[in-house]
Amino acid sequence: MTELKPRKSLFNPEVKRRGIYLLPNLFTTAALFAGFFAIVQAMQGDFARAAMAIFIAMVLDGLDGRVARLTNTQSAFGAEYDSLSDMVSFGAAPALVMYEWALRDMGRLGWIAAFIYCAGAALRLARFNTTLEVMDKRYFQGLPSPAAAALVAGLVWVMIETGISGSDVRWLACVLTVFAGVTMVSNIRFYSFKDINLKKSVPFFVIAAIALGFALVAYSPEIALFGFFVIYGLSGYVQAAISLFKRKAL
Repeated sequence: MTELKPRKSLFNPEVKRRGIYLLPNLFTTAALFAGFFAIVQAMQGDFARAAMAIFIAMVLDGLDGRVARLTNTQSAFGAEYDSLSDMVSFGAAPALVMYEWALRDMGRLGWIAAFIYCAGAALRLARFNTTLEVMDKRYFQGLPSPAAAALVAGLVWVMIETGISGSDVRWLACVLTVFAGVTMVSNIRFYSFKDINLKKSVPFFVIAAIALGFALVAYSPEIALFGFFVIYGLSGYVQAAISLFKRKAL
């Protein structure tokens, strides 16, 4: 008779368990919750709250990576989890919010525009994950998905605060949604702000400009944030045009 080998106990203390770091993934989970909350609020017709939730997700998404680096808790799991969270918060959520707010009445064209944005976010995140080691850290290739989400959510928030309904600006909403989706997968370079040295001294006007920015956000957050991301979304194209003219001049 064949001798049966004893099974290893599932509770064997010698078996090492794989764990995950709590702190950075806590921020990632909070960002994911904010994105999911935005979808729920859009389905319930509270588009202002949905737009604000997307901006909250942006703040939380910006913190998880920094917390991981500061606490030396970076991991492959955290990177993958962050990417999936971004797809919900900055891919699916903005597309659904915009569709429910303005694009639904446009029929087929409306949901196609929303899908272009959603697909652009997925492709942008996939490309970012696969080119992370070879890309120039000073620039993003294509518009980052949080910035694209800010364009979409910012338009919704501004229009609601000014009393304009989605049906009144559906064509503007459609163009902006497609623009954001296409720009995410473009080769246009956008400044990443990753090479800023916070320990280096800066001119006085920089501090004054930052103070003015905080004042504008406090006075009218929706207009200030939307205006900033519109400028950022166009900055890559302006820089590309300047570089093209310089090459032609040579």
